[in-house]
Amino acid sequence: MDGAGFTEHTWDTLKVWSGACATPQDVDAGAAVFALADTLNPRPMEWMLPQPVIWTDEDEEFAAVVVQAEAHETEAGETLEVLGLVLPTGKTVVAFTEDVEEVDGVDPTWIALIEAELEPVEDDEDEEDGE
Repeated sequence: MDGAGFTEHTWDTLKVWSGACATPQDVDAGAAVFALADTLNPRPMEWMLPQPVIWTDEDEEFAAVVVQAEAHETEAGETLEVLGLVLPTGKTVVAFTEDVEEVDGVDPTWIALIEAELEPVEDDEDEEDGE
């Protein structure tokens, strides 16, 4: 799934993985973000996909879209709610539900995060050369 990024106008066209838990073959084929092994009772979570979210990682916020949602249990009985996210650049990330906040596709903070991620980086050398 790496490669297909989004804008505030195209997020809802992202390809999603739903209805079953992904296998390593699904990930290799680019159809899913992740596949978990060595867990018990894997099941898809009932999320409306794709779903815009603000993902927090190490106290930094990022615009993302959930394209895969699964629940898995550990041998210790803990339930892991795992999400496959796509970032505006097309990079994919695996996150937990507690690290995201669901938002609407018109949320101004989410849109600002998309714009910040996609804005072109100015080349300092060109500025110094007067170009």
